[in-house]
Amino acid sequence: MSRDELIVLVRRQAEQIAAQAGQIAELLEANEVLAGRLARVEHLLSRNSANSSSPPSKDDDLGKTPPEKLARRGEGPARRRGKQPGAPGTNLAWREVADEQVDRFPEGRCECGHDLADAVDLGVIDRYQQHEIPRVSVKVTQYDQHQVRCGCGRVHTAARPQGARPGPVGYGPCLRAFAVYLMVVHFVPAHRCAELLASLTGAAPSVGFVHGMLERTAAGLAGVTQRIRELITRAHAVCKAQAECLPRAVSQCPVVVPLIVCGGRPRRARRHPAAPVSSLP
Repeated sequence: MSRDELIVLVRRQAEQIAAQAGQIAELLEANEVLAGRLARVEHLLSRNSANSSSPPSKDDDLGKTPPEKLARRGEGPARRRGKQPGAPGTNLAWREVADEQVDRFPEGRCECGHDLADAVDLGVIDRYQQHEIPRVSVKVTQYDQHQVRCGCGRVHTAARPQGARPGPVGYGPCLRAFAVYLMVVHFVPAHRCAELLASLTGAAPSVGFVHGMLERTAAGLAGVTQRIRELITRAHAVCKAQAECLPRAVSQCPVVVPLIVCGGRPRRARRHPAAPVSSLP
C-alpha cells in the first residue's frame, strides 16, 4: 500500500472515530433520560396505601408494590408468659420486722368436747405477712385555742395549727396535698378529684375548693420557684452540641444544669458561681 493510500485510510478512520464519538455522546444522553424516566416509574409503582395517600383499592394495580402486611395479634413470634427478659421486676418480699404482729390461736372446741382456749400452746408452725393499707376515713379534730394570763398581766393566745385557714371549719394539709397530687401528678380533673376524695375518705370538698388548691399551692411555692430560676439562670449555659463537654464541676452538680439550644451554634455565656445547695430556702 502506497503512502497516499495510507493517508486516505487514516483520514477515513479519523472521520469514523469522530462520528462514533458523537453517537456515543448521544447514546449517553439518551441513557440518562431513560434512567430518569425509569426511576420515576419505579417511584410511582412503589407507592401504595401504606406509604402515600393512595387509596387501598389501587394496591392491586398491575406492577404495584403491595404494602407490607402487619403481623396480627397472635401471628407474631411466640413469647413466654410472665416477666420478659430485661423488664424491671418487682416482688413482694418478706420483712424481717413487721409493723404489727398478731398471734392467732385455734378457736372453738375439740372433737372431745374440751375448749381449745385451755389447750397447751405448742408454738408457731406457720407465718404469713399481709401487706394492707389502713382504711381511709376523714377524721375531724377540734382544736381549742386557749388564752392564758401571765403573772405579769400579759395575755397570750394559742395559735391555730400550721396550715389552718380562717374560719371555724377547714380541710387539713394532708387532704389538700392529696387533691393537688391527683390533679398535678396524675392529671385528674377537678370534678373527678372531688368525687375521688368523697369516695375514698368521706370528705366532700367542692369542685371550686379543689380547683382553687392549684393557685394556693403555686403561691406557696413562689419562693422556691424563684430560687430555682435564679440557680438555673446563674448556671453554666452551653449549646446542645456541647452537652457532652460539660465541665465536671457543673455536670456533677445536684442542681439542674440547663442546656440552651441556640440553633446548633455555641453561644458564650458568663459563668457565675452558683450558690450552695444548702442555702436553698
